[in-house]
Amino acid sequence: MCGRDNRKTGDETGCMLCPRSCGARRDQGETGACGQTDVVRVARAALHYWEEPCISGTAGSGTVFFSGCPLHCVFCQNKSVADGTAGRAVTVERLAAIFLELQEKGANNINLVTPGHFIPQTAAALIRAKEKGLNVPVVFNSGGYESVDALRQLEGLVDLWLPDFKYMDPAIAARYSHAPDYPEAAKAAIAEMVRQSGPPVFAGGDEEGLMLRGTIVRHLVLPGCAEDAKAVIRYLYETYGNRIYISIMNQFTPMPALAAYPEISRRVTEEEYDEVVDYAIDLGVECGFIQEGETAEESFIPMFDGEGV
Repeated sequence: MCGRDNRKTGDETGCMLCPRSCGARRDQGETGACGQTDVVRVARAALHYWEEPCISGTAGSGTVFFSGCPLHCVFCQNKSVADGTAGRAVTVERLAAIFLELQEKGANNINLVTPGHFIPQTAAALIRAKEKGLNVPVVFNSGGYESVDALRQLEGLVDLWLPDFKYMDPAIAARYSHAPDYPEAAKAAIAEMVRQSGPPVFAGGDEEGLMLRGTIVRHLVLPGCAEDAKAVIRYLYETYGNRIYISIMNQFTPMPALAAYPEISRRVTEEEYDEVVDYAIDLGVECGFIQEGETAEESFIPMFDGEGV
């Protein structure tokens, strides 16, 4: 179950789940661009309180951190998860049970973090869990680098989409995520997410409450990249207006590996972040989230010790 549905001239092409289209035969033990075979690995499954307020609420979001990632951003805060160092193998049956256990702990939702390279298995686990009583919303929390065909396998299974839109400039995407095609891939993926989710729906119809359906697109402001951030926000607002929420984040945390990228080896300044937020307001963005105060703290980076797995 590694998503080898796309075929060329009748021959199996290997894994095509993400825009890398690496062709790895993951079901035969090969690792893809994501660093994973088709054996699902999970690094943490626990309540998480640091998402947007309409996701975390007071009870917490039931986050499931999947091992591996096709992007491998140089500034990744969850490197041990992204490179597959952290994580334990689980079956589809166990994954379904994890979802139900999080619901029993009072989670507002099931929050799938970087699940794109395990979409077929995740879809199967969601179907099983729903058959056994899973009834809280399901969140797909990703880097925004997914293929439309893969996302369509989740039709009717995901309620909330929480993708990143990291870059508008292909050169910046190439330098920091080795993916010059990121902007176009993210545009297509987000369009599919919005198609599936429809407009935002909140519990009780109150925007101060929990979101039940909809799409929130996140943008992490990078040091020295305010103009690119503005381009991302302009595209999202002009394309979707109030059909989505835009979350502008200032929690960029310079990790040790950034010594090779001195231009971003620092935190975002208050002036940089305010410039981006002011631009969004002047543009007319009303449906959004901003972060106030000092949020680039280690408390946002949980321990990936296999809790709940």
